[in-house]
Amino acid sequence: MPYINREARPNCDEIVDLMLKNGIKVNGDLNYILFKFCKKSVKPSYNNYKNFVGELDCCNREIYRKLVAPYEDDKEAENGEVE
Repeated sequence: MPYINREARPNCDEIVDLMLKNGIKVNGDLNYILFKFCKKSVKPSYNNYKNFVGELDCCNREIYRKLVAPYEDDKEAENGEVE
């Protein structure tokens, strides 16, 4: 994941905190917000939409790499491998 520099993080963190404070849920709300952000911010072209989708895909992969895989490793250690 191409991490943003430390100076830019407070603005992004503020948005995340506002989302949490306002009860934004992953079940539908996040999808709506990301779609609406794309619709309002991405200049219509195949390449621009492709780049936005690529950002979402990279985020998906980073969530799996940093959050899901370690969780699976912990559960495998706890419960044993599938045989």
